[in-house]
Amino acid sequence: MQDRQATTARRNGSIVMEDVELLEAVARQDQSAMATLFDKYSRLVYSIALRVLREPALAEDVMQEVLLQVWRQPGGFVSQRGSLGAWLAVVARNRSIDVIRRRARMTPIEEMVLPEPRNLQRAVEDNRLMDQVRVAVGTLPSEQQSPLHMAYFEGLTHTEISERTGTPLGTVKTRIRAALATVRKALEA
Repeated sequence: MQDRQATTARRNGSIVMEDVELLEAVARQDQSAMATLFDKYSRLVYSIALRVLREPALAEDVMQEVLLQVWRQPGGFVSQRGSLGAWLAVVARNRSIDVIRRRARMTPIEEMVLPEPRNLQRAVEDNRLMDQVRVAVGTLPSEQQSPLHMAYFEGLTHTEISERTGTPLGTVKTRIRAALATVRKALEA
């Protein structure tokens, strides 16, 4: 069991190291490194932007803007603070919110749609539920957290997770299923 956790930690560390090396190559203006980074993270950045903006064209613009920022300022990411994927997810979310704010300032007041009180209550309930989910996910063992994160935040398929981590496909599926069951139980409590 401990050997498996050590192997997982080494793999996770190597993923971070690969990202650091990739960013170092991007800092040297290596276009193939940027292409690799784009292939690896563009889907994640796009999906987060699309989730926030709900418009494919705007989500594409945000994705290009975020990845162009990496090309221009690869030193903006600090590896000691977390993974490159998580950092790009936060940047994509923040840029998408900025787009919404800019659009809100340009929308005439007469055309603005105000939410109904029921929608506000639903939003508050949804936010509370998301906080509970975050806490429940935080209590999961790392071997369940990692594949769950890759599946739901990075948008990887079970097969892609298996290939990336070197874990058998059945094990990946079992860990994700167990993680979801634990989160469900935590939410029901």
